Amino acid sequence: MNAMKQPVWRGTWLLGVVAAFAIGIAGGATTMSCSTSSEAPDKPSKSVTNVPQPDDVIDEQLMIALGQAKNFHHKAKVYMSDGKVTEAIASVRQILSLRFPANAPEADDVRNDARALLARLLVSQNQLDEAMRVVEEGLAAVTRESFFVANLYTVKGEIHYARASAPGSATPANDPKTVEEKRAAIEALDKSIKINEALQKQLEQR
Repeated sequence: MNAMKQPVWRGTWLLGVVAAFAIGIAGGATTMSCSTSSEAPDKPSKSVTNVPQPDDVIDEQLMIALGQAKNFHHKAKVYMSDGKVTEAIASVRQILSLRFPANAPEADDVRNDARALLARLLVSQNQLDEAMRVVEEGLAAVTRESFFVANLYTVKGEIHYARASAPGSATPANDPKTVEEKRAAIEALDKSIKINEALQKQLEQR
């Protein structure tokens, strides 16, 4: 699976694709097992009473975590539709507390996607410092570039711009702090653009 095939920021899309991939792995494993059994009749088929293998457990843990993340995301969406932002924020934060199998790349994508949504919700409540903390915490844990990392930089740029143009602010456009925030916004957005461009080139070379 390559989550970069559809460069559109949608949490439900990511979770659905990753879950489908996990299910596909399980289904493919079953098909391979049946095929092997038919080709080698002298080899005993896998019994349903066999003890689950480590990979089976990891796959199940991953699917459970993805399912929970999807549930919390949907809860947040329902709350948002009713204007209950505080409840939506609490639901998205629960995604960040989920336990995924160690070194599961899907975990990074789900968490980064959740952080982007959480930060935007916080911005809507004018909690700009907390929104920036959420984004920076995610960027500090990045181990590989992806669309979801690029999106975190996009949100970072949005936060800097929100700081530069806070509602009710009488700060002039040439104020040093305002200028610095706008410069930081451009830098963050440029970083997002560069990451996506690099990822696009990688896809074109395949």
